[in-house]
Amino acid sequence: MDSTGPPRRRALLAGGLAALVGALSACTAAGTPRVAGTAARPEAAAPNATPATPATPDAAFARLMEGNRRWVEGSLQHPDRDPTRRELVAHSQEPFGVVLSCIDSRVAPELVFDTGLGDLYVLRTGGQAVGPVVTGSVEYGPVTGGTPLVFVLGHQRCGAIEAAYKALRDGKDLPGNLRAVQQALKPAYLQVAKEGGTGDPVDRMIRAQIKLTADDLRANADLAPLVRKGSLVVVGGYYSLDTGEVEVLTGAPAGAATPSPAGTGAAIPGPSAHPEPSGTPAPRGTVPMGTMPVGTPS
Repeated sequence: MDSTGPPRRRALLAGGLAALVGALSACTAAGTPRVAGTAARPEAAAPNATPATPATPDAAFARLMEGNRRWVEGSLQHPDRDPTRRELVAHSQEPFGVVLSCIDSRVAPELVFDTGLGDLYVLRTGGQAVGPVVTGSVEYGPVTGGTPLVFVLGHQRCGAIEAAYKALRDGKDLPGNLRAVQQALKPAYLQVAKEGGTGDPVDRMIRAQIKLTADDLRANADLAPLVRKGSLVVVGGYYSLDTGEVEVLTGAPAGAATPSPAGTGAAIPGPSAHPEPSGTPAPRGTVPMGTMPVGTPS
């Protein structure tokens, strides 16, 4: 068709196209509203979206453990992992948990707990080693946004803790900045060396590091008031590389029950190692640094 046709025909065609584009834009705007400045999920959620963001420690803990049960059973929902969710949280976020875990490539918290975009603040360091920057990053969610849950997640066969254990046992230093990781893990080593016991000493050190880190965070000057008020819990858990299951070691909300392993059909009661009723547990320090020769094996 000759595009240089009569002016009247060209004007009619241009007007028709403009009307069509306007109508399509109106339909799109009506069908896919944008939500700016909020991380709350829309009422008409996508099929793979999870319920509303947990607002209490109990609800947040339950959400994580339900997600881990799905991971163990292979019945994953992969919630909130689509462009709609990406757009929804682009301008603000409301994570319901902070997870401090190891850098291990096999322990990705978003997968282990079957969560989605905008659900968790995640920090990962070798052996859950902490320092001022890491602690400050953990504090960020609870202090500035009311995040109700902090979860310290250690794991089976942790390479960082094994390396630190062997170096401390042999009285040697790991190379470079790995020495800082070694020093951060030293209190767990000293506790295991002092207590003795049977079984794999590296695995006992992994569990000690989880508990000590959770205790330290729970007693933190900025987090302890939130724990006492009941608006925050600090939980420590051990992830099995073999089964995918997270075993809760310390700090589960009072009265909470963790899901049972797949197929057992029974709930596992929450651990007895809860904080004291005041909400402020004894801080790390029951095994003072240097009370035992570094080279003493457990």
